[in-house]
Order: sequence, then C-alpha cells, then structure tokens
Amino acid sequence: MSARLVGGIGLTLLRIYDQRPGPDGVTAGCAHVHALTGEAYFGLSGEGALELHDVDRGFRRVTIRPGTYVQFPPGTLHRSVSTNRCEVLAVMGNAGLAERGDARIYFGADVDADPQRYEALRSLVDRGLDGALERRDASARAYQQLMDLWEKDHAAYFAELRRFLGKHHETIVANRASMEDAIRAGPLREAQDALELLTALDSRSPDAVAGAWREPETEPVLGMCGMLWQVARLDSHA
Repeated sequence: MSARLVGGIGLTLLRIYDQRPGPDGVTAGCAHVHALTGEAYFGLSGEGALELHDVDRGFRRVTIRPGTYVQFPPGTLHRSVSTNRCEVLAVMGNAGLAERGDARIYFGADVDADPQRYEALRSLVDRGLDGALERRDASARAYQQLMDLWEKDHAAYFAELRRFLGKHHETIVANRASMEDAIRAGPLREAQDALELLTALDSRSPDAVAGAWREPETEPVLGMCGMLWQVARLDSHA
C-alpha cells in the first residue's frame, strides 16, 4: 500500500536494476505501460535514462541525472535504464495504482496471445531478485524487436505499439471494479477528505481536523523498473 501523501500520489525510491546487463547489453528494468496513471521521475543520484514510446511521437530517450525531472502521461510505454547506479524518486498518480494493477509488461505479441505464458513470465518476480532479472531479460528480448521496428519500419512499429496498448486496455476494462476502488481510495479520497476538513473548519476548533491522516503500511518490493521502497522507508534506504 502506498504512503498517504499530498494529492493522493504514490512516492517511491527507485533503484534501477543494475546487477547485470540484460540480453541486449543494457542494465535496465522491464518495458511496461500504465493505462490510467501518469508518472514522473526525479533524478537523485547516478545516471541513467528513460526510454519513452507513444503513438504520437514514437520513441525518444531522456537522460536522467541528479535534479532531472521527467513526466509522462498514461499510455506511454517506458523503460528505465541505469548507466551508473541510477536512483530516482518516482512520483505516480492514483496513489501508486501503477504498481497495483495498472501495468502491463512488454513481452511481445506471442506472449500477449497466451495469457498463461504472460502470467508465468510476469510472476517470475515471486522467485526473488533472480526471478525479477529473468523477467527483465524476457522483456528485453521482446523490446529489442520493437526497437528494430522503430529503426527499420515505422508503420510496423506504430502498429505493434497500438496493439500492445490495446491489450492492456482490455485488461483494465475487465478489472474496472478493482481499478475504481483503488482510485476512490487514493486521489478521490484525498479530495473528499479536503471537503470534509473544509466543513469541519466551521466548528472553529483545531481539534476538529485532528487524525485525518493515517499511517501508511509499506514493504519494499521488486518492481518492474528496479528495487522499490515506498516513501515511508526512504530514511532507511536513501
């Protein structure tokens, strides 16, 4: 569960996987997309890059250094790259929904056509760090093919990108109820609490607004991009 933060955002320390290069020779996370959630990276230390793909502009690569801020909207396929022990502060909308359902990893069309195979690759992370890196490798192999299309055949590249985004949209629609619950518990709850506090101020008592914030419950996880610590653990891992 993400920390309860201003505006119902999710805030996470991300250390991009750099234990070993993937099959493409790059130290990176899994390429993936969010259908509902915007995201931003603020560079903390080291150096890396964010590789972005969308149906309007195609591919671009943004260098990340300490102080760099990169924001991108839902529907952007992205991959985090570390060239020198890159750490970023990841800001996600919808109280971290991106790590709780609103994500699909890019493994290519053949895997997307086989739900059992997709789930087997997605759940490799359950085996710990070795499994997380194996999952990243499977994504990197498919990602190489997507980048080949970008270099050689833009029409085929955009067709494949649209296919992948459409597949994730299908998944989100099929899980609409749980997505709605998460959004209501995050940014919508934040807005409702603000309205309740506004009403409470009518009592003119400071005690009327006490206790509105709740302590978060957080655990470090092996994410799609790298090692993730929610903001409540930041003082222990920065």
